[in-house]
Amino acid sequence: MELTNNKILITGGATGIGLGLTERFLKENNTVIICGRRSEVLKEVTDKHPSVITRVCDLAVEADRVALYEWIAAEHSDLTMLVNNAGVQNWMTVTDTDFFKRAKQELAINVEAPLHLISLFTNLPALRTVINVTSGLSFSPFAKVPVYSATKAFLRSFTMSLRHVLHSKGIEVIEMIPPALNTDLGGKGLHDAAPAVSGFVDSVFEQMKNGKTELTYGSSEDRLNASAEELRKHFKQMHQG
Repeated sequence: MELTNNKILITGGATGIGLGLTERFLKENNTVIICGRRSEVLKEVTDKHPSVITRVCDLAVEADRVALYEWIAAEHSDLTMLVNNAGVQNWMTVTDTDFFKRAKQELAINVEAPLHLISLFTNLPALRTVINVTSGLSFSPFAKVPVYSATKAFLRSFTMSLRHVLHSKGIEVIEMIPPALNTDLGGKGLHDAAPAVSGFVDSVFEQMKNGKTELTYGSSEDRLNASAEELRKHFKQMHQG
């Protein structure tokens, strides 16, 4: 894929992995559009990077997703890349009183949103690349984030099918598979000991330059290449004690 001179929409592009991708795509001479729920967080990005284009959008709301697409189609029809990065991770258990409410939120943002956006944005004639951000938990779930793990397994499976389906349209489909990184995903402080986002971004950009379509880093590379028995052992080890 071409990593320069694109116009790119990154969902959740103001924080965490999304912000890391935003800054790196800017460095590679691309035009970057980001969307998110909080206008104040988007403004923090434009204060630092004035060239970034922003749009307030709650991806959990179907009408907001349609409005986002219609705005892009009208104002940025030359969009070449969609990056489905936005995600929510809830630490919870099925016995929690608010479990289903929080599970629906995760399903809306982690599953419904990328599927809906892909179905809309593939109508743009200029679109050439779709990037879906999944997780190392796609292969071996973590029981403290049961719905998040399941949504990422779903998105990985869908991405594999999508790559086959969109090949004939000339649209490349790439899966980014991060391990746990030092972000606020799931809550502040939960991943402070995890690797920095910068290392992940450097690695996946090098992999994209080399033509890879499944982009891994650290433990996610191990899980991608693990056998079923190795994944079962990994799951058991994660849940000991």
